[in-house]
Amino acid sequence: MRTFALNTIQIDINNLSSGKIMKKILSFFTALLMSTEIIATEPISLHDITGGKFSATYVNGINPIKGTDEYARISNEGDKIIKYSFKTGKETGILFDTNDIKAIDLHRISDYVISPDGATLLIETERKRIYRRSFTAEYYIYNVKDKSVKKLSENGAQQIPTFSPDSKHIAFVRNNNIFITDGATETQVTTDGKKNEIINGIPDWVNEEEFGFNNAMAWSNDGISLSWIKYDESKVKTVSLQLFKGDKPAQKDYVDYPGEYTYKYPKAGHDNSVVSAWCYNLTNGKTAKYELPLDKDGYIPRIKTIPASEKRGYSTIIIYTMNRHQDVLRLYEANPLNGNCRIIIEESVPKYVKEEAMEAISFTKDHIIIPSDRDGFMHTYLYDYNGKMIKQLEKGDYDVTSIYGYDEKNGTIYLQAAAESPMNREVYAVYKNGTKKKLSGQSGWNSAVFSGDFKYFINIWSNRNTPYVFSVCSNTGKALRIMEDNKELKDKLAKYNLAEKEMFSFVTSEGIKLNGWMLKPTNFDATKKYPVVMFQYSGPGSQQVTDSWNIGSMGQGGMFDYYLTQKGFIVVCVDGRGTGARGSEFEKCTYLKIGDLESKDQVEAAIWLGKQPYVDAGNIGIWGWSYGGFNTLMSMSEGRKVFKAGVAVAPPTNWKYYDSVYTERYMRTPEENPTGYATNPIDRVNNLHGALLLCHGVADDNVHPQNSYEYAEAMVQADKDFKEILYTNRNHSIYGGNTRNHLLRQIATFFEKELK
Repeated sequence: MRTFALNTIQIDINNLSSGKIMKKILSFFTALLMSTEIIATEPISLHDITGGKFSATYVNGINPIKGTDEYARISNEGDKIIKYSFKTGKETGILFDTNDIKAIDLHRISDYVISPDGATLLIETERKRIYRRSFTAEYYIYNVKDKSVKKLSENGAQQIPTFSPDSKHIAFVRNNNIFITDGATETQVTTDGKKNEIINGIPDWVNEEEFGFNNAMAWSNDGISLSWIKYDESKVKTVSLQLFKGDKPAQKDYVDYPGEYTYKYPKAGHDNSVVSAWCYNLTNGKTAKYELPLDKDGYIPRIKTIPASEKRGYSTIIIYTMNRHQDVLRLYEANPLNGNCRIIIEESVPKYVKEEAMEAISFTKDHIIIPSDRDGFMHTYLYDYNGKMIKQLEKGDYDVTSIYGYDEKNGTIYLQAAAESPMNREVYAVYKNGTKKKLSGQSGWNSAVFSGDFKYFINIWSNRNTPYVFSVCSNTGKALRIMEDNKELKDKLAKYNLAEKEMFSFVTSEGIKLNGWMLKPTNFDATKKYPVVMFQYSGPGSQQVTDSWNIGSMGQGGMFDYYLTQKGFIVVCVDGRGTGARGSEFEKCTYLKIGDLESKDQVEAAIWLGKQPYVDAGNIGIWGWSYGGFNTLMSMSEGRKVFKAGVAVAPPTNWKYYDSVYTERYMRTPEENPTGYATNPIDRVNNLHGALLLCHGVADDNVHPQNSYEYAEAMVQADKDFKEILYTNRNHSIYGGNTRNHLLRQIATFFEKELK
């Protein structure tokens, strides 16, 4: 706290009346109190950050009901599933209430699935996580009309229960095999499922992680057949992660001797799972393999149910295929009655097809919407089921970033785009005649959830200094009501007198314009020089420099970054080459050489910062997590000695250690691209400059601790000093108990020691 010296105040009492003297004194002390109030703000604590004190209220779990202006949502208490009107927000009915179920002791509802006809619910309880998207759970079948309930299966927990389009059957996976039930009889469809060998209906680790899905089954629209992807991972090499007793939670099986978790993980250039597509006919009980053209070592990244059509019939499904280089995506219409597959669309773009674009492909009764960056920016294209492109729906020098839906009745597509700025997002309607209308009202970051009939949407808006505001709007953009404005969080934050986040841009020595944000200490003095902590992620297509509340190294409006400003640091983040929303040329320029340009740009950012009059150029640090940890090491060993200290959390240190799908998308295989793979932190270790803290979870199934172990060994042999912290039994997220609090304190303390 700043102190004030009273003897510096000079008041000429000889020339002032007693009243004036009193007024002067009162004025001074009023100013003093006001200044003290501003400066003596409440400190931010790490426990408050990791404990969620600054978490914004987010209206989760909005499930639009198809074809209606209603949505369903689990109650805050987790005991009811309630229907609401989009327009009014008023409750329109209760779909499920645990209080109505007396015969079965249901635990808190974790999720639910509504049958296509709305007559049945699947109630999810006792979820147990496997990987990022996969989990097992116990499910209950609930009849909305008579309120009866029973277990989906009595034979153990299930995965991905999936209703048939006619609502008569539910398919699910247990122990790598597929089962189908009509609620009374359970039929086992596959029998060859075996851990670490054969998986039916759910993706293996790498397909789940890098293609972003957990359900590899698809019903035909007539409900007669079930199709699925089969993964033969018997030739995929295994990874074993060592487990210990630990704490929070304690692993009682490993009190005296450690255990291990072993699973299949294909690394760059090594064998992937052999994939194939299969179908089961409920009418005759026969199983058949699809005659699907597939490149050697190719992928089947999706299998989809599509709307019924009299033109096509009711039985066909869509199967995606992709070559190992991931630059050619093919969509096949597959007939489960005879196993025939007909190619309808081939998407081939330079370098690679973005996973986000593939994920956003959508199907209506008569049309397919394909996102593509074929013209240099991500736009939307309308096709029919014969593979004929009807038209490009919108165009311009901007990227479409999400597709919310296509209203086939009037030819309107609703989407999100970065049309005004790469740092912003807007919600648009693009009409049949090609005109585009912005539906979101405020500049910043907007996203949307549309009603099932496209008449209304919930707009989620924030900017870098304002937490989320949830507004209900008409499909013309007219605001109707506020659902949540996070006033409580705003009032809480006001007590901390936080400096506003500043956006800036600069041009590198290579003529590249880069965008960034900056946080300064609350009592910033432009005449002083401050140490700087730079945070970045830098991975392909990512963005950290956005005008959104999600800004900051640890989210929550950047509260950990504000914590560092309390320690006297300026905190900065710069998005370098390879990051998103600036077109394919900017994003894909790192192809075959990831880490090279990204690290150069962070060095250039540090050099630019060092020229600012308020920056101590000799005390600049850098840190990051995952890809950000990788680029921290790359930047510290780039050759130009601009970083005095750095922290790398869970970093890849050589891309040959990382998984095949992600790595080869950007690098191809080590055999094809030896030069690109040789540009890595381990091979650069002799060039590393600055103090280093290395952190890793010992049970990280994503970026294996092997990466840090091998880097640490390289540092030892290069005779370089460093600090290393390993977190027992923790995965890539490094959390549980006091773990996250401990990690953030180590980062902050390390920079305090090394940069001051």
